[in-house]
Amino acid sequence: MTTSPQKILFLPGASGNNQFWKPVAEALETSIAVQHMGWPGFGDSPANPQITCLEHLATLAIAEIDRPVALVAQSMGGVVAVQIALERPDLVTHLILAVTSGGLNVPALGAENWRAAFESDNPTLPRWFLDDRTELSGRLPELQLPVLLLWGGADPISPVSVGQRLAKLIPDARLELFPEAGHDLGHTHAEAVAQLIDKHLGI
Repeated sequence: MTTSPQKILFLPGASGNNQFWKPVAEALETSIAVQHMGWPGFGDSPANPQITCLEHLATLAIAEIDRPVALVAQSMGGVVAVQIALERPDLVTHLILAVTSGGLNVPALGAENWRAAFESDNPTLPRWFLDDRTELSGRLPELQLPVLLLWGGADPISPVSVGQRLAKLIPDARLELFPEAGHDLGHTHAEAVAQLIDKHLGI
């Protein structure tokens, strides 16, 4: 039987915007406590020279987990969420991953090369992030918890093929597709996403 979460921790993508998931959180029916994280060096959060990889972000997030938690993660945050669930399966009850690589080789699955444009638009981003190529595909079958995958049909950064591949590799995963949505579906489809999360958590 799946353990019920006592907190929902929302993880942003590379924007570092700790308000990204707020519309979804406000639309949830659940009364479970929620928390929104930001990332050092991303968005408005000051950089931390001790943070040099996604694994370090995972360590930061784990320090915020004081009870069984569901992780809701966007894009880059989804890779961090997978790392947390793999490292501390005792803490994570559910995963909700939106338009993430999940640690896959996304160019091989038809993803657009977004890095040059993203670097140009975000010149203060940590260099380590732009160089990151975290590979977790071999470990995804270890995820023994319910996983909800949220994908947009019009997302060139993480196309539907990525979500489909994750759904095949993760034992208990369900893919929900928003045909006209892009990489920001957590914002543009907040109410529908919230309904899917409530259902995923058994609420």
